[in-house]
Parts: sequence; structure tokens; C-alpha cells
Amino acid sequence: MTDPIDPITPTTTPDLLTVPPPPAAAAGASERRRSPILIVAVLMVVLLAGAALFMSGYSLGRQVAVEPGTPIGADELFRPFWDTWHSIDERYAGGDIDRSALVQGAIRGMIEALGDPYSSYLTSQEYRDSLLGISGEFEGIGAEISTQAPDGTQGCSTLGPDCRLVIVAPISGSPAEAAGLLPGDLVLAVDGVPLDGLAMDGARDRIRGPKGTDVTLTITRGDGEPFPLVITRDVIQQEEVESLDFVDGTIGYVRLNGFSDRGAEDLETAIRAHVDAGRTALILDLRSNPGGYVTAARAVASQFIASGPVFWEQEASGGQTPSEASPGGAATDPSIRLMVLVDGGSASASEIVAGALQDTGRGTLVGQTTFGKGTVQQWQELPGEGGAFRLTIARWLTPNKRWIHDVGLEPDVPVTIPDDVAPGDDPILDRALEILQGDGHVRVPAARLAA
Repeated sequence: MTDPIDPITPTTTPDLLTVPPPPAAAAGASERRRSPILIVAVLMVVLLAGAALFMSGYSLGRQVAVEPGTPIGADELFRPFWDTWHSIDERYAGGDIDRSALVQGAIRGMIEALGDPYSSYLTSQEYRDSLLGISGEFEGIGAEISTQAPDGTQGCSTLGPDCRLVIVAPISGSPAEAAGLLPGDLVLAVDGVPLDGLAMDGARDRIRGPKGTDVTLTITRGDGEPFPLVITRDVIQQEEVESLDFVDGTIGYVRLNGFSDRGAEDLETAIRAHVDAGRTALILDLRSNPGGYVTAARAVASQFIASGPVFWEQEASGGQTPSEASPGGAATDPSIRLMVLVDGGSASASEIVAGALQDTGRGTLVGQTTFGKGTVQQWQELPGEGGAFRLTIARWLTPNKRWIHDVGLEPDVPVTIPDDVAPGDDPILDRALEILQGDGHVRVPAARLAA
């Protein structure tokens, strides 16, 4: 099974952007470290699959479909659709008809009618751009985006007064950061045009654009008045893995920023290098990582879990299929202690990995409650220039069959971030290092059972 953020993602399809150069490793426990700035990918777990969708009609007024497209037994259900189609095709007098645009609009309408923020239709160009973003390079401003309701919950579907586009985080070194965009900023309009009525993908596409061009975001910050913020777009290149060591080289640290197949391979290389160097304490940083490929999530979890399910996939029929750990992981030895850093930006594939490590007792989750995205999307490419759509086709469950959608994973070691945290300080990383340097006073949790 293969899986895209985005993700913005996270998915959420967050805007994909770059990572900064790796910060210098700390020489000892007492030194303050610059907090590794986290990058995001697409805020969703997505399956890439080639398929085709036929949509063709039959003679006006006929009750029986004679061409592919109308399901057998659904003639009456589809009759209003075909009546509309033929009325437009034969009687519309307002100008030339773009029949491809009509079909694409119908497909878009079907997907939007689901009311699912993670299912959407993309034109051929949008689809190509999305795949390019998943591969780690695109042109944009460099900020993770999501949607937010008035009560602060994320994941609402259609932008408007009760659903705003929110900046989760600008990426270090990005145009968004240079322009002064901040986490929590609400985006009301792009180039003076309100975002109301758009899904998050549509808002993302308005923000993205060619390198060197300007985009003006209308921002509200806190209780302040809306103000314009001009950002010059650039090429955004994502590097998914950063590897450091702390405390005189005794603790290995790997930050994973996305879940592409290349990222999973790079993570294995980094983990294996730490193990080969004799490090028996590791930190896996999944903060602000909104996910990516299902195959990559399985590969990453398999570096630490020797056998058994990494997650379960539950289809619409209710059937559940386990996705088993691959053998030969670099750090499956239980004597290697593992801390997993998570926060509210850890979503989708990140939660698959974190949930697997938590349920099996293989790792200790440190930080804050994760995002809570427990569904799997599949891309379905349409013929010719028909574009593509992604559709929620399954739920994923942790090894103990927990469904964390809209709930998230609770950390084993919660860490509260002070409002006045100093730049460069990282309370979550500090707490993980304290645990690993201690005498085991925070025990790796036992495997959990679902009641």
C-alpha cells in the first residue's frame, strides 16, 4: 500500500516548504540548544493509485443507461443529472460550452458534497503540482496551513466566517518567516480576494505561485485589525531528515519532517549510523510533521518495531487488515531507549508511527497531544486531462485498534510550553534529554490494551 499534506499537508493540506541548515549539536547536557525548526509536508496520509473513472451519458429521457457510468439500478437517481447535462448541451445559449469543464465541475461537486476536508478534486495541473509538492519541491511562501473553527479546533472543511485559514508555522529560512508571518495568524484573503467558500486546497493554490512573484495575504493577529502582508514567493525544497547527537555524542537525535519513501530511507540511514556509533539512547522528533506515504510510515516504524502490526486499516465494509512491521529494523533492540517528540502538528503518518511505538511500549511519547487524523486517502487519476481526486477510503487504527481521529495521541510525558519561552529554548527536547540522562525514573509504558 502506498500513500501524499498535505500535505498541508497534513496533510489538511499544509503548504510544503523548506528546512533550515542543521543546527550545531550540543556538547553537553547543560548547554542550551537552538530548537530544531520543524517543517511540514502534506497534512494527510494518502495512497497513490492509478485508476480511471468513466462518466458518460445516454439519450435524453431514457430510463436505461446504455453506456458506462450510470450504475445499474440507479437510473432514477441519475436522471436529474443527465436531464441537466442534456439541457445544457442542447439548449444553453450563453456561449460555447466546455464539456470537459462541465464534467470536472460535476466531479468536484460530488466530492465536495461529502463534506470531508480530506477528500477533494484537483485539476490536472493541481494534481501535478500536488505530486511535485509531495516529492519535496515546489514554489510558494513556506508556511504550514490548516483550517480552524472559532473554538480553535482544526479540520473544518469550507472556509468562511466559521472556518478560517490559520498559519500553523512558517518554516525557518522561508519567505513567510522573512516577511514576519507568525503561528496563529488567520488568513482572510489572498491578493484582496476573500477565501470564503474555498476548501483548504483552493486556498493553498492561491497562495502558491511562481518564484519571484508577490502575494499579499490579509492577516488578523490576535484581537488586532486585519492588515496586509506582502510575501515574495520562492522555490521551496524540503529536506526530510536531520540527524544530530547530544550530550557528548551519547544520545542520537533524528528529526523527520515528512513521510516520502526517500525520507524513510534517509531516516533508516541516520538511525543505523547512530546505532553503529554505539548510541543506546535515541530521540525521534515528529513535531509539526503532518504525514505522507503510508508505506513510509510503515518503514519508519519498522526501524524500531521488530514484528507485529504497525497499524490496522479498516475499510468502509468494516473489514480490518493489519500492516505488519518489516524485518531488519536498525533499532529494534529493546535495550535502545527511545523518546518520541510530538505536538499538535504531528498528524497522520506521524501518528501512525507514534501510535505504534506507544501501543507496543517501544517508545515514550514526550510533548503535547497530536493532531488527530485517523483516515487514509487514495488518489484516483482520471483519464486524459480529467484531473484526479483523493477520497477517504479507510480508517487506520493503532496496533491495539485505537482510532484517534479528532482525538489525537496523548503523550506519556506531557510538556507545557510557557508563553514566554525564550528563542532557542526547547522544553520538549529538554525533557526528553532529562529522561534519557536520568536513572529511568520515567518508565517506557507497557503495551496498552483497548477495552
